[in-house]
Formats: sequence, C-alpha cells, structure tokens
Amino acid sequence: MKIKYLTLLASVGFAALLGTASTANAQPVLGSAQRFAVLGGTAVTLTSSHVIGNVGSPGEVTLTTSTVDGTVYPAGDSVAVAAYADFLSAYTALGNVPCGTYLTGNLAGVVLPPGVYCVEAASTTTGGVLTLAGSSTDTWIFKIGTLGTGALTGTNFTVVMSNGETCDNNVFWWTAEAATLTDSTFIGSILAGAAITVTGGNFHGQALAKAAVTLTGADVEICGTSTPPTQYPAVKVTGGGQIPVPDPVSTGQATFGFNAQPDKKGGAKGNFNYVNHVTGLHVDGTVNYIQVIAVYPDLSAKTVLFSGTCGDTCSYTVIVEDHGEPGTSDEFGVTIIGGSGSEVTSQRVISKGNIQFHK
Repeated sequence: MKIKYLTLLASVGFAALLGTASTANAQPVLGSAQRFAVLGGTAVTLTSSHVIGNVGSPGEVTLTTSTVDGTVYPAGDSVAVAAYADFLSAYTALGNVPCGTYLTGNLAGVVLPPGVYCVEAASTTTGGVLTLAGSSTDTWIFKIGTLGTGALTGTNFTVVMSNGETCDNNVFWWTAEAATLTDSTFIGSILAGAAITVTGGNFHGQALAKAAVTLTGADVEICGTSTPPTQYPAVKVTGGGQIPVPDPVSTGQATFGFNAQPDKKGGAKGNFNYVNHVTGLHVDGTVNYIQVIAVYPDLSAKTVLFSGTCGDTCSYTVIVEDHGEPGTSDEFGVTIIGGSGSEVTSQRVISKGNIQFHK
C-alpha cells in the first residue's frame, strides 16, 4: 500500500467543483441532481424497494411493488434530463480531483479521517466496517478505478460515521465503472461511470449512474430524511497481542495492548499502547470515546470502536472484534494521525493475544 497525506482540495480543478470557498467544508456541486435519490442515465428499475427522495431517468423508469416517497420523473421528463446533465458535469469534475491517499481494494476495518482516497483498480469488500472519523462538516471523497478501469463492489459491507450520523451530503464515491452493493449498509453519493445495482440492505445517500440503476429489495434514503442509527450500549474492552504489518500477509509485526470502557459521566476512559516494530512508530495514549458499532443477532457486541489522543498533535482510532475464546480469530485495526508519524492499518486477525468484551 502506498500512502501519502496531502493538504485537501489544493488544485484549481477541484476549486471549480466546489460550492464554497472553505476547503474544510467544500463539497462537489451536483446541481439539480442533488434532488435525486436515484438517477439512471439509461433506465431505473425498482423491485420490492423503498426510496425516500426523487427518482428519474432520461430513459425508462419501472416500479414493481415498490414505494417512492418523492417524485417519480418518467422517461424523457425535462427535470430528469437536466439533472442527468448536471450529474455528468459533476462526474467529470470529480474524476479530475487529485488523489490524496491511496488504498488497497479492500476497505474493511479501516478508520479514515476526511480526505480524498483513491483505489487505482477495482475495490471489492466482503464483510467488515469502514469508519469515517470526523464531523458532518467534513468531506470524504473516494475514487475507484483511477487508472481507468475499476468497479466498486460491497457485500455485507458497512460504512459508518464515528459520530453516529448517517447524512450523505459530505461523502462521495466516484467509480470509473459500475457499483454493486449487496446486503450492505452504505453512506454516500455514488457517481458511477456505468451501472449501479443495489440488492438488499440500507443505502443512506444517492445512486447516480451513467447507465441503469437497479434496486431489488433495497431501501434508499437521501440525506436529511434518515433517522439516527441504533446506539448500542458501550462495553468495556481489553486486549493485547500482535498483528502483521504493513499488510495482513507480511512477516513484520506490531504489538498492542489496551483497556477501554465507558465512564460514569457519559464519556470514556482507559489506555492504549501500540508499537510498529517495522517503522518504529510508538503510540501511548488515553481513551476518550468508545462505541459498539456492530452486534451479533442476539445483540451482543461484535465490533467496538474506541479513540483518543496520544499527545498534543496525535490522535488514534481503533476497531476491534471479539470472536470468542481462545482469541485466535479476534481482529484489530488502527488509524494514527499526527504525532511522531501517521499510519492506517486495516482490521486483521491477531496472533499471540486475545481481545475480550466485558458485559
């Protein structure tokens, strides 16, 4: 993985795309396409689906046992045609945004601060959680297939914001080719160079495509209409062990140890220690936030996120999963920003250790 941290929104080309002069709060301008939850260039087909927001296409629009809480613009309607033209302009401009950080195709188990993230080819994620760490005024842009080809594929893939919000106004997904989501919980506006297919799951955002958009058994809600996600009670977590770095198949090692738990004032407390023995990065920090972000069918905690500070200019976010005893399949991932160095290490199986969730 090659990683480079750059100042966001530094190019003239991106400045032309922005609706505000503030780089921290800037977002791509979608024009009249902003009003659409689903917009397909050639067709839109909804089957057993529920859409909150407008639906339309310059081509055919077909609804079968589906509900749309918004306006359905029929084939060739001038509003849909104008929105599609605005989408094409936004797609081109977003494609010209320079990359800030390069990621591998698997986006599971990563905690990402605001930025422009690029995958050079296809991105395929099966299971796992991508956490966006920031506020509703920050902007995340993901570009898939920056070398010219590449599709976005997610199966049982969950995208969450660390503050619990579900609004999509500040999360954008540009794909060179298609986007396919299956049984996923997703946040953001997808601008696809080919078709978008969503089967099952919940999509908080927009599905905008050059080709057809097909929804089957899916719920799509445009920003501003969603209810907050269920907030599961925080639990105490403890653990320690080692993980391979820099990649899950590497022979290099990083060691970690932590204890994190909610406090009586509604916050969190604890300590976190991490040493990457390949790069020499050493983090020793305190815990100030903890949240259960995924549960098993019996509502017991499956995935926990905790975060904190590791100095005046250093912050970290950790995602852990407890898969029971003896701990040989427990998982750990960490993102470190600032301080003596930055690191994005995806969630991976630990060795010589154990992670425990305490009721």
